[in-house]
Amino acid sequence: MEQTDGEILLEMNHVKKSFDGNGVLEDISLTVKKGEVVSIIGPSGSGKSTLLRCATLLEKMDGGELIYLGQTAASEKTDKNGRVQCEYASKAELHNIRKCFGLVFQNFNLFPHYSVLKNITDAPIHVQKRDKETVYKEARELLKKMGLEDKEDYYPYQLSGGQCQRVAIARALALNPKILFFDEPTSALDPELTGEVLKVIKSLADLHIAMVIVTHEMAFAKDISHRIIFMEQGVI
Repeated sequence: MEQTDGEILLEMNHVKKSFDGNGVLEDISLTVKKGEVVSIIGPSGSGKSTLLRCATLLEKMDGGELIYLGQTAASEKTDKNGRVQCEYASKAELHNIRKCFGLVFQNFNLFPHYSVLKNITDAPIHVQKRDKETVYKEARELLKKMGLEDKEDYYPYQLSGGQCQRVAIARALALNPKILFFDEPTSALDPELTGEVLKVIKSLADLHIAMVIVTHEMAFAKDISHRIIFMEQGVI
């Protein structure tokens, strides 16, 4: 794919993370530009999902720097005892930063007691305080793009795994993120359902949303990505 030369959306500089003294991320630096698709591959346990969790503020980094659109989410400070730790931005600033990105989990994380339409529209209406009618209109357009226009009143238990994952993608897109993270979006799916989800993700490239995809699907990564990052033992 052609390289993009857009603005930098995400910067991760010298990120470190360990669990119980085991270094999972040793020294990771990467940038993602507007409209760029970056795939992260590597063996299990190489730190791929942890990197995504640090990027999306689900996990606190031990060191390094995290910047979205020039706004610092976390930076490294040394305390008076010489210990390095990460200092995070204020609650209000982080709330703002979170609007930049969406995240699609491997196990969908849909609300089981909400219909498909409510799963997609709930956050834009209640968190982003956007106009209800506009949100519903956009949600129905997204469902059409996902090939699920006849499923808006269904509940997650009535859908296949592939359909649930497509609803999860629509839900992430409904927040109008600048960058979309996928954590192994097909690992919980049967092989025949994997293709339909990969096809949807591929179609998103036309929307010029930046994407960071942790995946084991090598051919797919090669096909869709501007860049592929290979991780092993906590380093790129």
